[in-house]
Amino acid sequence: MSETVLGVIKASSRTALVLEALRRGILSGELPAGRALVEVELASRFGVSKTPVREALKTLSGAGLVTIGEYTGVTVRKVDERLTRNVFDARCLIEPVAVRRSVEAGLRDGGRLAREALRKADEATDEVTRSLANRDFHRALYADYDNEVLVGVLDQLRDQTALISVNVWSQRPSWEDEAEEHRQILEAALNGQADEAARLVLQHISVFQERALQQIKEAGREVR
Repeated sequence: MSETVLGVIKASSRTALVLEALRRGILSGELPAGRALVEVELASRFGVSKTPVREALKTLSGAGLVTIGEYTGVTVRKVDERLTRNVFDARCLIEPVAVRRSVEAGLRDGGRLAREALRKADEATDEVTRSLANRDFHRALYADYDNEVLVGVLDQLRDQTALISVNVWSQRPSWEDEAEEHRQILEAALNGQADEAARLVLQHISVFQERALQQIKEAGREVR
């Protein structure tokens, strides 16, 4: 293997490590909403050059966890009413369809992956791990749907969903309610009840959206 290829592998590995550290920092609140993310400072913090930091920030921007402004630079994304409506309205329109089709296809790997995600969520000791497991559960339910367009759109919303979830749970923990809803959805999916699984998914997403929006409104009133 050439030195050039080795260099690419090492650079890719450094970018992945920085990316994961920043993602967890954002989802844990260690890097709060509105926090400026300066390449030079982050490179020094992680002991890398600016290149892997820059690539990680681009990936986070594409995932919707940070915003990049011409004059403000890179900042951690704020969870507001607009973001919440945009993400959950899209999920309400698309995810039930994807889950229905996936169940109709027989949940080849989805059932096993969904059960594993539920276990990880139950065993989680922090909101970040729980939120990522929640994200993985939802993906498992539509992963067997053979439509790369819809699956790709839902995948692009995964990190933003995790960010909103952590924000909601930090104000009022409700993951036990969601875990029970997940078990009901999975039971319907494993029993091949495609329409019922889709209905439960839509109800689950809609209820969480209303809870998130209510908390955002309450927080806004407190600030005023």
